[in-house]
Amino acid sequence: MKTSTCSIFVVEDDLFYGSMVEHFLSLNPDFLVKRFSSAADLLTGLHKDKPDLITLDYSLPDTTGDRLLLQIKEISPETHVIIISGQDDIQVAIDLLQKGASDYIVKNEETEKRLSLSTQRLRQDIARRRELESLKTEIARKYDFRFKTMIGTSPAIKKVFELLEKASNTNITVSITGETGTGKEVAAKSIHFNSPRKNKPFVAVNLAAIPRDLIESELFGHEKGSFTGALGRRIGKFEEAHKGTLFLDEIGELDINLQAKLLRVLQEKELTRIGSNEIIKIDVRILVATHKNLLAEVKKGTFREDLYYRLLGLPILLPPLRERGNDILLIAKHFTDAFCHENNLTEKQLSVEAKKQLLLHPFPGNIRQLKSLVELACVLSNTDEILPEHLAEMQPPARVEEANPLGVSLSLKQHTCRIIQQCLDNNDYDVMKVAQILDIGKSTIYRMINNGELILYKHPSKIA
Repeated sequence: MKTSTCSIFVVEDDLFYGSMVEHFLSLNPDFLVKRFSSAADLLTGLHKDKPDLITLDYSLPDTTGDRLLLQIKEISPETHVIIISGQDDIQVAIDLLQKGASDYIVKNEETEKRLSLSTQRLRQDIARRRELESLKTEIARKYDFRFKTMIGTSPAIKKVFELLEKASNTNITVSITGETGTGKEVAAKSIHFNSPRKNKPFVAVNLAAIPRDLIESELFGHEKGSFTGALGRRIGKFEEAHKGTLFLDEIGELDINLQAKLLRVLQEKELTRIGSNEIIKIDVRILVATHKNLLAEVKKGTFREDLYYRLLGLPILLPPLRERGNDILLIAKHFTDAFCHENNLTEKQLSVEAKKQLLLHPFPGNIRQLKSLVELACVLSNTDEILPEHLAEMQPPARVEEANPLGVSLSLKQHTCRIIQQCLDNNDYDVMKVAQILDIGKSTIYRMINNGELILYKHPSKIA
């Protein structure tokens, strides 16, 4: 495993012995060593810097080793402490190890050898911890909506960003709704990895993908022999997510008979595995998602009303792609750039006509469909430009009704946008002329352009 610089504090009141330990450790070019001669000096230094490792003389003039060890752990819990003592007392060593010391070394002719082995072992642990922290930071950044994991500038998505921010700063239950493919799990991860629980587990469960008779075991766990096929103990998803976040996707698919048990677990914050009487306390933040209208399911009697209100929490509705205007082009560019980079392809740009075709498409599969579409287009294009014919799976809507996959008439606002856009297309994107033809204010058209509801394909400078 690759290691890096390791900072070490040496605490020793004996000038000669302290110099010897400092010199021995300094022979390793990757060790940055600093020496202290008293507990008071060390504590002052700890408030300024947090070292990776401390070698601590057990007998100091101003305190005892066990008391100083507890103070070190309170100030810098992640710092490893090696006790170096003149006492060859097993009980003292055991007591110090139980209080958090990483090792106990007796001062004798074997000290340097023991210290070398101990620092090597701890250095590997420090490197693993740094690697893990780096990975957690990278994951947090990956799912930080403020770093454009969730991309867009439309009013609809800006509202989502505001709610995600509020959800990340609290421990409230969050219910995420939206059509299939709108990014509900990405939103859930964004909440978790920007919350105080970001260093704890994020556990996702798609309830629609688990056979109905296995869901209880999957969520709450079971003991060996509790049912046919239970060959060993299984830890459920709630226990896996302890101190972290449990994301229950497609919560609307949960069988009505299990909803009562889920409600009890959420209210009591405790559970029992199948086949056990042991009560297990849990501390789990709950995020749920569904493409269903749960209130309608409550009225139909397929979803418990008390569970509905327990899970409602902070509702976040993810808008369908067709309602996000120019966000379609921003997201398409993100997917295009990422795919070309990952596959060592020449960077590709969407042509004006390809952009126009994307903006007119209803995208019943939402972001998931758009990603698949542009990745295929990157493969089909032999140049640095993506043309309409490369968008192989997509045909422009022939009728207004096709623009809405739910079969519901378009809203007045959607009709208005289409009429104005068509007039812009037919009049060389001349805003003044279109305003006169349609008898509307030019400021209305400019506002709709800035909101991403309309686009000027040939003359973006006219927005200014």
